[in-house]
Amino acid sequence: MRYTESKARSAELLRLALGKMGQHDAAFNPVTFTVWYEYVAGINIKLSNDLDLRLKEFPKLGDGAVLDLYQSHIAPTDADRMMQIGQEMQRVMHGISESASHTGTQAGNFGAQLTELTQALAREPSDLLGSQVLRLLEGTAEMKQSVAALQGRVMAGQEEIDRLRDDLARTRREMTLDPLTGLLNRKGFDEGLRAMLAEPPSEGSSHCLLILDIDHFKQVNDTHGHLIGDKVIQGLSEVLRRSVTTPLHSVARYGGEEFAVVLPNTTMHDANALAETIRSRAKGMKFRRRDSQDVLLAVTVSGGIAAHVDGDDEATLIARADAAMYASKRAGRDRVTMA
Repeated sequence: MRYTESKARSAELLRLALGKMGQHDAAFNPVTFTVWYEYVAGINIKLSNDLDLRLKEFPKLGDGAVLDLYQSHIAPTDADRMMQIGQEMQRVMHGISESASHTGTQAGNFGAQLTELTQALAREPSDLLGSQVLRLLEGTAEMKQSVAALQGRVMAGQEEIDRLRDDLARTRREMTLDPLTGLLNRKGFDEGLRAMLAEPPSEGSSHCLLILDIDHFKQVNDTHGHLIGDKVIQGLSEVLRRSVTTPLHSVARYGGEEFAVVLPNTTMHDANALAETIRSRAKGMKFRRRDSQDVLLAVTVSGGIAAHVDGDDEATLIARADAAMYASKRAGRDRVTMA
């Protein structure tokens, strides 16, 4: 594990990191937090040395400088490593959130006790307590102001923690999305498939996987260019979005011009019906020239469906769906084959 600090120590480092972040122009996000957390923790000597050198020339660091520091001295070798760092950050934020909430509650209770004490002292005859009562009342008022200020700081800290947690959640979502289509990427697909196979299907249904591939896509790129190729991919992505409407089903860009639909608790009959709907809608897409509106090209897709059987794991289920898709290619394309 990269971060081994105790809960108390990590809470203090979070406070210091937030203070540093507030002094610079870079946005408050998990990347910025990680850079400053490792800096104040003193656990990344190369990062600290580089950062100190930059501060001598640029007193306020922006997003570009912070991202460069992150990529040069922290960046994980894969997305799983980033997830691990993100989980550690969330653990730290959860700890400080609990501490802040507890402190706010205690502050509120103490404020109520001070109010009762003030009222009790005010009811005492002034000639019995004289100046001592006055000093106690003044001290009580000062303490109440301190409590109110503490509660304000606690609330501000809680809001900052919540915002950082939202940033982390958004970053995690973005890590599983394909930037061109907005669909799940390969990592998102792997997670969805893994989650599906971890649960048994409902009675009378199965777990199915549909793989689709755009026919003659290389020819599209070679003839019309990659910009048109990207528009074809985006067009099919929109068809998939409109066609796959069951909440538990998920669509991913599996790679290049290949797409996958994870279909938990679905019969082969229903999976095939969905695949035919997608195939038909894809065939209905027409890409036109901007100047004349003449049809530039039409596309078709080939699909393959496999249902989970005993002994299947992720790899074998994918292999059987993929083999069915290639059977559609060999049979003439623009069709769906069931494994």
